[in-house]
Amino acid sequence: MTRSMVLRALCLITLTVSFAVQGDMLIKNVHVFDGRSDTLSENVDVLITGTTISRIAKDISGTEDIVTIQGKGMTLMPGLIDNHVHLSLTGAGLHDMETNQTWEDIAIASVAMAEMYLNFGFTTVRDMGGANAGLQRAIDKGLISGPRVYPSAAIIGARGGHSDWAVFSSPPGQKSQVERLNMTAEVAGADQVLAAARNNFRMGASQLKLMQTGGVASHFDPWQLNGLTKAEIAAAVQIANDYQSYVGVHSYSKEAMLRALRIGVKTIEHGFMFDKEIGQVMRKKGAYLVTNLTAFSPLLANVAAVQNPKSARKLKTAQASFAGYIENVIKHQPKRGFNTDCVGDAFSCPRQITYEIYLNGHFFGNHRALVALTSIGGEIAALSGPLVNPYPDTKLGVIEEGATADLLLVDGNPLEDLGVIGADEKWFTAPEKDGVETIRIIMKDGVIHKNSL
Repeated sequence: MTRSMVLRALCLITLTVSFAVQGDMLIKNVHVFDGRSDTLSENVDVLITGTTISRIAKDISGTEDIVTIQGKGMTLMPGLIDNHVHLSLTGAGLHDMETNQTWEDIAIASVAMAEMYLNFGFTTVRDMGGANAGLQRAIDKGLISGPRVYPSAAIIGARGGHSDWAVFSSPPGQKSQVERLNMTAEVAGADQVLAAARNNFRMGASQLKLMQTGGVASHFDPWQLNGLTKAEIAAAVQIANDYQSYVGVHSYSKEAMLRALRIGVKTIEHGFMFDKEIGQVMRKKGAYLVTNLTAFSPLLANVAAVQNPKSARKLKTAQASFAGYIENVIKHQPKRGFNTDCVGDAFSCPRQITYEIYLNGHFFGNHRALVALTSIGGEIAALSGPLVNPYPDTKLGVIEEGATADLLLVDGNPLEDLGVIGADEKWFTAPEKDGVETIRIIMKDGVIHKNSL
């Protein structure tokens, strides 16, 4: 996406929202990937009534008051779902957000990120830390364009952990900028976790996010750090359960993952040391694995956030310890959601998104990549339950009667070529784009946001 394209898109926000095609629609003669099957249903018609897929059959007859779209043998598939985004963690890195950005910088960059995701075919995202419900409300009101957003509000973590982005000289107890904006919450003990969790749901969270272990692109934490106690994790799970929702944890090591799963955490974010034992516990507990596969790319060392010597050393030891991940996932097949985890901006993140789609197909095959991008994402969205799910009446990630009309019409067969939904084997050297040419229609909630037929 070039900068001129972004400026043009920002200028056209009002037009995009006001003149989107809506009303009952009939899409004729398409091959359907339903979000689960490894084959396409060929030459069918799909009727959309309001926001819902009401009928799928051959030779459905239209009427004068229904908009009819000729699919011409293209593929109709569910809108894409990214289960781990950070719409509001933008700029040159986490330290940059703390020291160089105002709330205006963060807000405007968040709008551009949201629009970018929808332009690339993502009709739903789960924001795993940084965004409260404000961006979601603006999208839902039609003020800006973007996917439906499942926010986590403040990332809950300990001092010296992966969510501690304060400057080195910051004294204990003094709130950082990102804490004041409720993008992170520093906790010490179960009581503080209870308070932070309750506040997050007050701020519109649909689930909670904990920083359980350390990371690579951060200042104070070894990636091996098991940074939250059992009591602290249990406190978050208790509040989430009271809201009939769930907890996801940033977790790298086997010990940490097993601790979290046994306490009741439902999604393991990253989970790079996944193995057979973890897979067995996940199946028993009904939990999900949500991993960003760029972690296994040799190109990861080129990311700006890991350029400092300390992070570079952490990255080297981490990738050596994560070597068995791909083989174990192929063998033990956990339910795995798609995860980009881009901390950047609307110019750089499209390259990471399309590279992440490529890696999903490269490592696990196109069908499993598409399932991660669609139906598994829908299952994870539904974990938010009936009380705090911002979209409780939706059924996402599938094409079936009664499901929500979040759809893509694609020129090509994604089961054979993920390039038709944007997959690119290049990362940093990929060309700038403002979307995917072969995604001809993008529909969210029965409303067409792109139509290049």
